[in-house]
Amino acid sequence: MKDSAINNGFLPISARDMQQRRWPELDILFISGDAYVDHPSFGTALLARVLEDKGFRVGILAQPDWKDLASFQVMGRPRLFAAITAGAMDSMVNHFTAAKKIRSNDAYTPGGRAGQRPNRAVIAYTAAVKGAFKGLPVIIGGLEASLRRFAHYDYWDDKVRRSVLVDSKADLLVYGMAESALVEIAERVNQGESIAELRDIRGTAFLSDKAPQDAITLPSYETVANDPDAYGAAFKTIMQQSNPFSGQPLAQQHEQRFVVVNTPAAPLSTAALDRIYALPFKRCPHPQYRDRIPAYEQIRHSITSHRGCFGGCAFCAITHHQGKYIQSRSRESILEEITILSDQPDFYGTISDIGGPTANMYGLNCGNPAAQEKCQRLSCLYPEICKNLNTDASQAVALLRQVRQNKKVKNVFIASGIRYDLLSVQERYFDDLMRYHVGGLLKVAPESMVNKVTEVMRKPGAQVFTEFLDRFRQRSHDLGLRQAIVPYLISGHPGCTLEDMLEVALYLKRHQLKVEQVQDFTPTPGSLSTCIYHTGKDPFSGQTIHVPRGAKEKRLQKALLLFHKPESRKDVLEALRICRRQDLAKELLGTTARPTNKNLSQPKPPLSAPRRRERKKR
Repeated sequence: MKDSAINNGFLPISARDMQQRRWPELDILFISGDAYVDHPSFGTALLARVLEDKGFRVGILAQPDWKDLASFQVMGRPRLFAAITAGAMDSMVNHFTAAKKIRSNDAYTPGGRAGQRPNRAVIAYTAAVKGAFKGLPVIIGGLEASLRRFAHYDYWDDKVRRSVLVDSKADLLVYGMAESALVEIAERVNQGESIAELRDIRGTAFLSDKAPQDAITLPSYETVANDPDAYGAAFKTIMQQSNPFSGQPLAQQHEQRFVVVNTPAAPLSTAALDRIYALPFKRCPHPQYRDRIPAYEQIRHSITSHRGCFGGCAFCAITHHQGKYIQSRSRESILEEITILSDQPDFYGTISDIGGPTANMYGLNCGNPAAQEKCQRLSCLYPEICKNLNTDASQAVALLRQVRQNKKVKNVFIASGIRYDLLSVQERYFDDLMRYHVGGLLKVAPESMVNKVTEVMRKPGAQVFTEFLDRFRQRSHDLGLRQAIVPYLISGHPGCTLEDMLEVALYLKRHQLKVEQVQDFTPTPGSLSTCIYHTGKDPFSGQTIHVPRGAKEKRLQKALLLFHKPESRKDVLEALRICRRQDLAKELLGTTARPTNKNLSQPKPPLSAPRRRERKKR
């Protein structure tokens, strides 16, 4: 590097950086499975900046060699503790496809190179730190630790694994959005308390010899590992106690000890969020990197306006991590960040996104505080929009209109998720979205068009999507704009049969929709869909659910969604035969299905001797 770390404003990554700051030691060492990008969209950078703002000396080790203890010692032993995260993704999801094949790239690594972090990174990094610094307290957090804090089904091992707190042997686990918890931990340890004394911090989990008196005791790890019904009951209780205003601590026995999970951290106020996003982020990767980092390229000109999601989709773990309640920044804070962004030399006038997990939830909240404090609904939108939900999108409308007035901003697009079922009661937002903020294609996620499947997914059904699609097309026509919908769909989700997927394919064909990418359902830790995948039942209703498990069924479901692609033709014909709907081949493929044997799996009869000689001559 030509410039020193102290001059270029990045946090220290080496002993040289510490020397330039005249630091004899760090207070806190962050270790991450992602490259170091000093941008508020990257959790390690955000948390490190928050602690720096509180006066702590913080360093970052990004993607250290977990097989070499010396790579963890380059900045020496930190005074207080090490904070470990696998990165922005669960390391197993990062490494493997839904078919359990190794991925060839990693979006959070320079050049997109795969293999720069270990499998089960939280466990591997913790072991390395404990080997490098004997007796140093270790705190684990991030998505991987957060979603694996209880005994959980692991798709890659195909079994229930223990809490990652037990398997990693870490001293404390921080779950969810960790700013409040991590600051309190750092301040209390700095004042002389030991990690073992920190037992009352919201948003944390710890190991104890006994369950606290105020905790709800879940079925033990040993029980849920062997009894799917007990697993479902434990998951149901966990979700019912996820309200930060009224949830109780939970305790789950693992052999002779209990994993105790405290109440979730309280949502941050607008003022607190504003302060975080005003910290001196460089908004770019550390200059040590020469190759581009794909995840950064995707968000470099985007703005985070809020966090949290009250959609409650069964396959999504955002609520389990970020929480259900929307925490929005002020317009002033967002506009200030846009001013900073627009002054950067690589900004050419286009903001790629202003949003969060769901863009049109910005500024929304529960209109009944008393009900909110006791609420156990997993979704404010399913099965219908809650009567207490404030759906007024006026704050988002006002924000986008002010952004459009910035002379340096030529285009503002909304690329994050849109809940189209909310748009039916957000007319002004919908109008501005259609006029100004669709970059030709609008991505929405119906996930399926079969009602019994969307019920399992906790998503609106086909009628709601059809009404939105018709409305979108009519408004585009009225505005004289060529705009289209790109639907996101999931194949192989619990509840979906091959016949159901055929119905989805017919819907796409009849409504002139095509999908280029299909998400194969991957059972990730922490989600309701994963619980259903493992147990075969909905833990709330007790209903038995069909679960696609075989490779063939999954392949055929995916092929039906991609029926328009030539490479899908053979599998589509096979799916039609199994469903006994060969009559639909012409509608889907533009051709009729050729007659086939009743059982295609039977081997062909051997050729007669004359036929063998004739073929050999040819």
